[in-house]
Amino acid sequence: MSAVLILISTVLGYVLYHLIQSIKRPPNFPPGPNFMPWMGNTFQLRKEARACGGQHLVFEKWCKKYNSNLLGLKLGSEYVVVAHSYPLVHEVHIKEVYDGRPDNFFLRLRTMGTRKGITCTDGQLWQEHRIFAMRQMRHVGFGRTEMEQYIEKEATALLRYIEDLQAEPVWPGSFLAPSVLNVLWTLTAGKGIERDDKRLKKLLDMLNRRSKIFDVCGGVLTQMPWLRYFAPNWTGYNLICQLNQEMHAFFLEAINEHRKSMTPKNEESDLIYAYLREINERNADAENTTFSETQLIMTILDLFIAGSQTTSNTTDLALMMLALNPDVQGRVHEEIVANLEKSEIPANLCYREYFPYTNAFIMEVQRYFHITPITGPRRALENTTLAGYNIPKNTTILIGSRAVHMDKEHWGDPENFRPERFIDAEGEIFRDEYFMPFGQGRRRCPGDALARACLFAFLTKIVHLFRIELCKEALPSEVLQPGITLTPKPYKVRFVKRS
Repeated sequence: MSAVLILISTVLGYVLYHLIQSIKRPPNFPPGPNFMPWMGNTFQLRKEARACGGQHLVFEKWCKKYNSNLLGLKLGSEYVVVAHSYPLVHEVHIKEVYDGRPDNFFLRLRTMGTRKGITCTDGQLWQEHRIFAMRQMRHVGFGRTEMEQYIEKEATALLRYIEDLQAEPVWPGSFLAPSVLNVLWTLTAGKGIERDDKRLKKLLDMLNRRSKIFDVCGGVLTQMPWLRYFAPNWTGYNLICQLNQEMHAFFLEAINEHRKSMTPKNEESDLIYAYLREINERNADAENTTFSETQLIMTILDLFIAGSQTTSNTTDLALMMLALNPDVQGRVHEEIVANLEKSEIPANLCYREYFPYTNAFIMEVQRYFHITPITGPRRALENTTLAGYNIPKNTTILIGSRAVHMDKEHWGDPENFRPERFIDAEGEIFRDEYFMPFGQGRRRCPGDALARACLFAFLTKIVHLFRIELCKEALPSEVLQPGITLTPKPYKVRFVKRS
């Protein structure tokens, strides 16, 4: 009997010890809500996020409640810190100690069970492959005239599609994503994807559903991965597994086509050819190389996910704001007409300096809607401090981009949509350090040149040829849908051909 009592006492003691440890805050950890046993703040965050309309709004609420621009949370077993002011955000962006990425179930699931690719890796693998990918993308035209030619071609096809609508009510979000994706896919695989390709439609649909089910913290699959065994649909586990399978098959087909047609002449013509050449050259050192078919698939996946939604959603929101603000649309159109002949439409980024108001409008759309209100996640590579608080090694750091873009002390009237804030007294674009839609530092979004070029070219072409009008039966809302990125609610406008 005594042995049984000893066993029970030991088990109870073990459980009690871990219960106390699960609610204990690290010494000098940033302020925030108390941790619940084992789950930390997971359920509290999810509950309040549903009530407020997104995690970013909960974080802002808690910052006010605890009178701190740095929040300390625990989600599942992970310590999480949220930075909510420009000085703190800037420090996280530029300090190498915050260059890491968390290594958890959700991020590994996102990359098909591995820790590969560019977006979700760190250390030598991240540095080596980010440099390689950017070098090769520049080689095939990323950020240069070749990229602008791809954009010009896709924009022309987009205009034809809009013209065929014959001013019928339509939601721009229903047709913009393939246009943006085709530019990126051409740089990656050397050719575009047909708009009516059933595989493309299926992938875009799943990506859209993925962006709504998950959040920047990965949702319950990060904090409670075991739930996938009991609620695979509710947790999004089945969706992301299906998405992984579809994308793997889609990318592998393109890779195999490149492998069969590879010659010395074309091995530099797109990213896939260049990567396959690199694999062949490093084959002799196979044990030490990080270049592999799996890593290539993960790299393409990162580019695919990054380029498929953020730029198209921003373009969608820009068209929505033009419809909601006819005076702004009129000024953008006047600027385009004043700088171009009727037969010309801007594509080359070197012309952007002649369109200060148009560029200011695009920047204000990015600031006002901040479709990635919380960016990251980062991981502290070692014990460090931030704002005087201790940040333990492996703590996850989230970056409050929306808090910076809506900082009233800096912007004055951030709640107002006012493109003029980005134009100085001389009528030129004002470069504001608080404006950071693509981040800062070494982990700054590598696709910013593509995004800026697509936004500028698509919008100027559309506004030059069409007047965007609201449809009373489906008016837009400035309240966006929460998820990994914020997305506009479906609405409808008419594209009326200008005379």
